[in-house]
Amino acid sequence: MKPLTAPVPRPPAPDTDRPRTIGFRPPRAALWPAALAALFTLAQLALVVPGTGLGWDEAVYVSQVGGNAPPAFFSAPRARGITYLVAPVAALTASTTAIRVYLALLSGTALFGALWIWRRVVPVPVLTTAGALFASLWITLFYGPRVMPNLWCAFGALAAVGCFLRAVTTTRPRTALLGLGAAGCAVALLRPAEGLWLTAPLLAAALLVPAWRRRPAVFPALLAGPLLGALPWIAEAYAHYGGLAARLRRAGEIQGSLGWYLSVDDHVRALSGRTLCRPCDVPWEHPVTALWWFVLPLAVAAGIAAAFRAGRGAPAVLATVTALSLAAPYLFTIGYAAPRFLLPAYALLALPAAEALVALVRRVRPARRPAVLGLLTGLLLGHLAVQYAVLSGATANSRSARTHFTAIATALHAQGVRPPCLVSGKEYVPVGYHAGCTSRAVGGHDAAITPAGVTAAARRMPVAVLVPAGATPPAYARDWRPVRLPAEPGWDRFDAYVSTGAGAGAGA
Repeated sequence: MKPLTAPVPRPPAPDTDRPRTIGFRPPRAALWPAALAALFTLAQLALVVPGTGLGWDEAVYVSQVGGNAPPAFFSAPRARGITYLVAPVAALTASTTAIRVYLALLSGTALFGALWIWRRVVPVPVLTTAGALFASLWITLFYGPRVMPNLWCAFGALAAVGCFLRAVTTTRPRTALLGLGAAGCAVALLRPAEGLWLTAPLLAAALLVPAWRRRPAVFPALLAGPLLGALPWIAEAYAHYGGLAARLRRAGEIQGSLGWYLSVDDHVRALSGRTLCRPCDVPWEHPVTALWWFVLPLAVAAGIAAAFRAGRGAPAVLATVTALSLAAPYLFTIGYAAPRFLLPAYALLALPAAEALVALVRRVRPARRPAVLGLLTGLLLGHLAVQYAVLSGATANSRSARTHFTAIATALHAQGVRPPCLVSGKEYVPVGYHAGCTSRAVGGHDAAITPAGVTAAARRMPVAVLVPAGATPPAYARDWRPVRLPAEPGWDRFDAYVSTGAGAGAGA
């Protein structure tokens, strides 16, 4: 007779949807990234939203769907994704504060969502640390409530890479595939070129990694999403620009004739608070604002090594490669800089950098851990102080701009330039938006009206042409009434030449 033995239990099937390093209940795990997203939102509401006005590009985007003025000229490089995003509020109110609050709340939600996608790829401490590193940058906070596409491309890129990794590793990829397509579509809708630079490394990874290549469903999601997102831009190219090639050529001209440029130093200088550095031939006045930029590559390299030790090397490498793909066009093909251009790269690079920080804390001996934590805390507090100082300067400039252009609009209203009206000349877009007028340029990249067109408009409505104070007006406006416009400290002063009566342009 065989002895009775207890049956040996079969080991549970591996759950490929969970990280191998920790176990957690999803609701509890959500607390840390949710708290981070809430702090990110509150920081925007407290530090960025109050009193800041719409910038030049923001006025263009908002005016397409409502706001305070008729639609401004929409140039070839622009895409309408950010306009669609802000439309639910801008169509109902011209309040800049309402738009800012809406975007602050939405960006906090997007930060949480993009991080939460990664919860099955990396441990919650890593993704929360990554989110904190990214959200604490002055650039991220400044653009959270602003009507600009770059931060939303960052959230989309972070979500796309996370969905891709889940789609090629999980046994139930349907949701991840849908998320991958949706994220790619959103990025391309916001900035079609970035949809391409996001898709390229993911497509290469799907082809080159054998285990991932065996997931053929990932290819339609990778390709269909960005193509769908780019369709409105492509359709508009044929409707208004004479075809896709013509629009691409015109967009390249407006962006400074794309070619080989080494703009790394421009981006470093712009970190001191310049929202646009074009041309970026300014001195590097505050090197401390770029210290983190030079530390980032070292942290990423250390983080990749730590991720390999933890069995998460592939996600860290893919995030880094995708970040480099998104950053390369701005670093090497455009001859100027804006800190917002690199937001998608920063969002992805924060993941391997977070791997390095978490590994450093975990690997240090318990006896030395308080000292290491104290040192890291001091360094991070110093970093936050610098970021806050730069953010304070950028928001102060935005508030000053709002006061400046509001004063000019008020002065124009006093001279009879009221809607329906037209503004042309210097700073025509923000002045036109604040005055409630159509804004059109006679020359330059955004030329959308001829001198004869301005003269004809002056016979139908009030028209104001802005020139630098004391400068000679264009020929068609020399017989118009000159008006000295107010100026805030630190802003250039302008004169306006105003035509408010029928036939005023006859002498042009």
